[in-house]
Amino acid sequence: MELEITQHAIDAMNERLIALEWVEDAVSEPELRTPDPADPELERFYRRIPPRDDRVLRVVVNTRFAPWRIVSVFFDRRMRRMV
Repeated sequence: MELEITQHAIDAMNERLIALEWVEDAVSEPELRTPDPADPELERFYRRIPPRDDRVLRVVVNTRFAPWRIVSVFFDRRMRRMV
């Protein structure tokens, strides 16, 4: 799957030591996928990351573009029990 990644998301990945492979896996095979409540153009993709103690990665994606645009990436502490 081809993805476009914003500079904000690239910076977040670098700062938080989030591998591109994890982001791609979260988008292609999410454990949970939900609409963003604040922005109808965005969707949230969630996936546990075993190498990071099963922390839950949230990838925020604008799916209205082709290719999809990764907007933000971070570990979501609130989702640890939900996914």
